[in-house]
Amino acid sequence: MLKNKIVLITGAGRGIGRAIAIALAKEGAEVVINYNGSEERAKEVKQTIEENGGKASIYKCNVSDFAACEAMIKDIVKEYGHLDILVNNAGITKDGLIMKMKEEDFDSVLNVNLKGTFNTIRHSARQMLKQRSGKIINISSVSGILGNVGQANYAASKAGVIGLTKTMARELGSRGITVNAIAPGFVDTEMTEVLSEEIRENACKQIILGRFGKPEDIANTAVFLASDKADYITGQVISVDGGMNV
Repeated sequence: MLKNKIVLITGAGRGIGRAIAIALAKEGAEVVINYNGSEERAKEVKQTIEENGGKASIYKCNVSDFAACEAMIKDIVKEYGHLDILVNNAGITKDGLIMKMKEEDFDSVLNVNLKGTFNTIRHSARQMLKQRSGKIINISSVSGILGNVGQANYAASKAGVIGLTKTMARELGSRGITVNAIAPGFVDTEMTEVLSEEIRENACKQIILGRFGKPEDIANTAVFLASDKADYITGQVISVDGGMNV
């Protein structure tokens, strides 16, 4: 379905990004696994993809760095000749109530989650405009829609991703480029492993399906949005949250 497509996935060394990388590779895409932390994890994702007959490479880049993102996109286009799909998944959390939140914790979350999304779109858009084709998938969050206590920085960054998604859809749509967002709810990843059992139980009470999601649930939606089956969908925010946001 995605044969000969070149895909860049940010923050693809673990969690949701890892699942998306594996899922898109299974559909025939050649995946560039962006990471900024553990190279070992990025290599593990690459190995998993290759063991299943897929193609992948790794690229270290801090997405909050504007110039570094420019270099990454240029290197990818130089290597492959095109860039067809961009998945903005990289994200961090530094939770805390607003009265205790440090300025640097607010800034760092916005820099990675929101500015990082801007940086990659900014530098990949030129290539996609030249191709007159492309698909951009931004990973937002149910927190960006509903808000969440103790996550002023994270919720603001993910709400910003939604605004950016809708604006980019309007700016790029005339050239055949679609831009959509996925808003996951509570998903079983390292980010949610630290939650206490009490918090998990209370969270499940807000979810119609009564359980946390799996990274593969998000990946399946990303595969659909990346495919030609979603060619007439743009500017949308798809909640994959078990029914939290209804």
